Amino acid sequence: MTSDIAKDIDKYALVPVRADLSNLTENEKQAVVKLVETANIIDNIYLGQKWSGNEKLLEELKGQKPVDEDALLFYHLMKGPWDRTTGVMLSWPTDLPKAKPLGANFYPEDMTKDEFQNWVKTLSPDDQKRAKGFYYVIRRNESRQLTLIPYSAEYQDLLKQASDTLKDSAKLVADQTLNKFLNSRADAFLSNEYLDSEVDWLKISEDSKLEVTIGPYEVYMDELFSTKAAFECFIHARDFEASKTLKKFSGNLQFVEDNLPVPDKYKTKGLIPPPIVVVDQIYSAGNVELPMTAAYNLPNDEEAIKKAGSKLVIIKNVQEGKFEKILGPIGKLVIAQNQQQNIIFDAFFTHVLLHEVAHSNGPHFVIGTNPPEPVRDALQENYSTIEEAKADITGLFAAGLLLKNGIITTPTIEQFYTTFLSSAFRSIRFGTAEAHGLGQCIQLNYLLDEGGFEYDAQTKTFSVNFSKLPDAVSKLAGDILIMQGDGDKPRVDAFVKQYGVVRDIVKDALNRIEQANIPIDIRPQYDFQ
Repeated sequence: MTSDIAKDIDKYALVPVRADLSNLTENEKQAVVKLVETANIIDNIYLGQKWSGNEKLLEELKGQKPVDEDALLFYHLMKGPWDRTTGVMLSWPTDLPKAKPLGANFYPEDMTKDEFQNWVKTLSPDDQKRAKGFYYVIRRNESRQLTLIPYSAEYQDLLKQASDTLKDSAKLVADQTLNKFLNSRADAFLSNEYLDSEVDWLKISEDSKLEVTIGPYEVYMDELFSTKAAFECFIHARDFEASKTLKKFSGNLQFVEDNLPVPDKYKTKGLIPPPIVVVDQIYSAGNVELPMTAAYNLPNDEEAIKKAGSKLVIIKNVQEGKFEKILGPIGKLVIAQNQQQNIIFDAFFTHVLLHEVAHSNGPHFVIGTNPPEPVRDALQENYSTIEEAKADITGLFAAGLLLKNGIITTPTIEQFYTTFLSSAFRSIRFGTAEAHGLGQCIQLNYLLDEGGFEYDAQTKTFSVNFSKLPDAVSKLAGDILIMQGDGDKPRVDAFVKQYGVVRDIVKDALNRIEQANIPIDIRPQYDFQ
């Protein structure tokens, strides 16, 4: 068994994930130790949420004589016996289910969707909301009827421990806004009422040296209804330098909008930049199985969003690890040798920031509709793909505009363009079933057809045509923004069909990436374990 598992682990390059904590006081360093302790409790809660047999399996793996270290490491990286990216799973014990149950351990494993939906109809309006809400599990009572149990009761013992250690860490942090969040989240663990602490999380000051995300958040593990929230914890140090750069971009959001390559009716006035925080990760636990999260946008609770908006957290040191182990090596294989020196982390990371800010650019409602029809509703199944492509290409357009106007001076446009080209292969590698990959495939093909990117059949490498790419970028950004503003679904569908095909020259490059054993992702080595 171990050889398959060891091979699978090798697909994830080991990267030291650490942050500079030199600006923390002694008390704040102690707070981090307490937060790591809390994170490990959260990890135990999540193992039980993911699958009902998960905790027993961990005991069995630890009790083996001798212990199979590969199997144990695999279990901790994947938070269970399955790798959700490669499909590899542990082969011992032999009676393991072939996949995670669709409803994870949020529902009885023998419950059908129909049974749940029929039961929900019999409940009071308040209980219906709870049954379909984030923070209740569904169990069977003695008479095998479905019943509701709040997280605070289901995970009572562990949540009491987590609440206590979280309050201990709150006493040690100097920033009042972070202190308030840690205390209110500790209370929420026991009361099962999360709204106030969600708002407190959104109000953590930009001067706080630490950024902490902890609690039940993402719903991907609930593959039945996508409503049950899984516990996770991220402990970060804020990157004040990168945050300054970001301010420059968000401060120029309206300037970019006013200069977009589209007629004025497609431009929005009075744009408000979204709150974005740049951090370095110190530790993570819970719903953080591989592949590693490099950014997240929370909360998911609509009520909290209505009250206080949302916040995007971008994790710089994780992005750096992915660049060094994956994007850099891909560039050496598929980019023309005389342009490889242009592939640098700063260009990659700055484009990530520009991409996120660019989601705010362009029309969000179909021009001339009354009441305003959201572009999302008009474009339906292809909305996410076109929106990701828009953020990518508008971010690249913005890089050129900001450089030309002296608002930024580095990286160079050559570095932005070449790194962007190299990055396309990283995204398309995971297939075009997902919005980012399909969006990148569309952009790559379009820019090849416009002559902005070129392919050399002799060397089997791609390169940037620096004189043609600026116009091609403007043209693509313009096409996408106009299709969105017009809410033109037939045109978008045809556009996706035309450009969303992985061409043979790209397939060949992807095959060479696989043969070169370039990692598919990274796995973290933390200073705290």
